[in-house]
Amino acid sequence: MKRILLVIFAFSIQFVCAQEQDIKMAKIYFDRTFYSQAIPLYENVIQEDRSFEIVRNLADSYYYTNDFANALKWYSYLVRIFNQNLEEEYYFRYIQTLKSSGNYEEANSVLKNYLTRNNDTQGIINLQKNSEELENISAIGNRFEIKNLPINTKNSEFGVVKNNENLVFSSVRKTKGLFDKVYKWNNENYLDLNMISVSNLKIGDSLTNSFSPEINTFLHEANAIFTKDGKTMYFTRNNFKKGKRARNKEKVSKLQIFKAELINNKWTKIVSLPFNSDDYSTEHPALSNDEKTLYFASDMPGTLGSFDIYSVAINDGTFDIPVNLGTIINTNKKEQFPFIASDNKLYFSSNGHFGYGLLDVFVSEFKNGSFSKPFNVGLPVNSGYDDFSFYIDSQTKEGYFASNRLEGKGNDDIYELKETKPLLIESCKQFISGIITDVDTKLPLENAVVILQDSNKKEIERVKTTIDGKFNFSVGCQTSYSVLASKELYTKNSKTLQLLKERNKINDASMALKSEKAIAKETEVAQEKLKKEKVANILAKEKDVIKDKDRLIIKTEPIYFDYDLWYIRKESKVILNRVVELMKKYPEMVVESGSHTDVRGDDDYNIALSSRRAASTRDYILSQGIPSNRILAKGYGETIPIIKCVPEESCSEEQHELNRRSEFVIKNL
Repeated sequence: MKRILLVIFAFSIQFVCAQEQDIKMAKIYFDRTFYSQAIPLYENVIQEDRSFEIVRNLADSYYYTNDFANALKWYSYLVRIFNQNLEEEYYFRYIQTLKSSGNYEEANSVLKNYLTRNNDTQGIINLQKNSEELENISAIGNRFEIKNLPINTKNSEFGVVKNNENLVFSSVRKTKGLFDKVYKWNNENYLDLNMISVSNLKIGDSLTNSFSPEINTFLHEANAIFTKDGKTMYFTRNNFKKGKRARNKEKVSKLQIFKAELINNKWTKIVSLPFNSDDYSTEHPALSNDEKTLYFASDMPGTLGSFDIYSVAINDGTFDIPVNLGTIINTNKKEQFPFIASDNKLYFSSNGHFGYGLLDVFVSEFKNGSFSKPFNVGLPVNSGYDDFSFYIDSQTKEGYFASNRLEGKGNDDIYELKETKPLLIESCKQFISGIITDVDTKLPLENAVVILQDSNKKEIERVKTTIDGKFNFSVGCQTSYSVLASKELYTKNSKTLQLLKERNKINDASMALKSEKAIAKETEVAQEKLKKEKVANILAKEKDVIKDKDRLIIKTEPIYFDYDLWYIRKESKVILNRVVELMKKYPEMVVESGSHTDVRGDDDYNIALSSRRAASTRDYILSQGIPSNRILAKGYGETIPIIKCVPEESCSEEQHELNRRSEFVIKNL
């Protein structure tokens, strides 16, 4: 038993020692940027040790070797477990790897939460603004046609420029020499400048050749640019002195920009530019159209981020002091691979400007002596992966770029491009349109006023309809609007619309208005119909109500007045009470008490007498509680006889008595 315990103890010690050795060695590799060699060691120890440093270094190693799926795995763990100890840079890399996997919504959510936790109000505003801008660029659709070139291999190819009838580009050395070293950052061979005739592009990698034995060395050479006459070139190379790699105090060989001249078909006078340094990198040269300014990327002191884009004036072969292009172009992250097109547009790659993830290509116009705000060039050139070394002919709209997107053949691939759509960035918009018509005739209404209001009922715009009744508003998405329509001598109408996020959708706000004339006519018809129904109803129910031609009359016994008098006699009150009874039964009934005389006597006298008798009748009915607006009084005198007595002696006394009467005409029900 003791022997078994001793063996276990010895094995445990051996395991711990081996693990500590792996951690130590992995750290050495990591610090020397030998990430491809650090990864297997970290993967071995992380099974037992998930300390902050080990997880962080493994995530970074995957990130720097472009294995973003594994980088995402460990950055996610890092953020979840060690979020209190994390610097902003690790949230940034986590967000970048989320975007590389297509998780844009989650990436923006992580960034927003980070900004909120740090009370960065302006950052939240910028995130919203940048997200909308990128969404507007995406809405353009694919701006380019792209095609993976046959010259690509499983290794890296990038940085194409055209030189006469050849394409010069950077690629991993085809053949590995006996003493060649591997670039331990990613375990690939070092880069060389190679070339291929444009006419041989379709044939593929087999016809590529080394660009120049004088230029290519055992170190990195990449990103060449040529003057228009083809006699001068600038390119990127590791710090190289007297045929050997040169290092700084930290034993790191920085990148530098070199210049070479073509003399007798041979590249010579290869010199390091004067602003190079052992302590920082300069890389990715680009020339202005007049060839008086050299642009490049560098992490020299004064840089805003890890790499910034600089310009330096060229004066008869000498160089001024480099100038940082400033905060319009550069961010606190990485800006690289500048290129100046013939239309003076600056193209460059950045992971600091808001984009689809990792390095995206941006474009800025040179106007009035300075560069404008850069914009993402859009899809499908940009992706969730590194998209860089953009080159385009402004006349033909054709060019090249490189990307390490998953659908490529290898690490970095060169893609041919053709720009097919302009970069017209528009906010999400929709349309509210329709036709204003007449409800009854269905015909369009010209010159109707249509008002567009926002969600707060504030007027945005007003228009008048055309001859065909049409109107149209251009509006934003994801907003509530009200549309109000009106026209003189017509009723008003309105509609409220809640717009969603669908670009260029046409929302129908057609409305119909009703003319006041038609309303009046319909009201008249309706009232007439109602009146007829009421008349029919009262005639059916009340025997004392009769129809006399076009009049409705309350039939009563005769009401008598003393000769030449107008006072209501006692026996007449009983008759009038029946009228009162009906008026109380039908509270909307309006009655006219009309008094008539016979034809004898003076006309004016008869009018006056009948008016007094009608008034007396009305007064009695009012005394029984009937409102004054419901009983009218009118004296007709001898103007409407039942029997015409011409001359007056032609009628008997009984006939004259028939003409002396009181009538109760129902004026309204």
